Amino acid sequence: MITERNFALSVGYICPGGHKVRETCMKIRTALLGAVAGAGALVAITLPASAYIVCNREGDCWHTENRFAPPGVRFQFHPDDWYFHRHWDGDREHRYREYHEGRGYWRGGVWITL
Repeated sequence: MITERNFALSVGYICPGGHKVRETCMKIRTALLGAVAGAGALVAITLPASAYIVCNREGDCWHTENRFAPPGVRFQFHPDDWYFHRHWDGDREHRYREYHEGRGYWRGGVWITL
């Protein structure tokens, strides 16, 4: 268990010197730890999600979390927000397919399981 005395001893080990030197060192250490934690949180928030909208040549489109394409089959990969910028009702070239369990892809409106 970390007590105030144990923490002061550990800081004293890192920052030897008088009381004022240890106090200043502890403030710097706390500020650095806060900056590192804040930077880590910022990186975690700004990392893009790995989700895509995939469309085949026949116009079937679906949501996926990886960029997988079986041999001999070609897909177009779009960012996940591409879905929200489409007008699916009036689009004659693309049809959005609902989520399907398992690994596979849509072809001609039929789910092909791999």
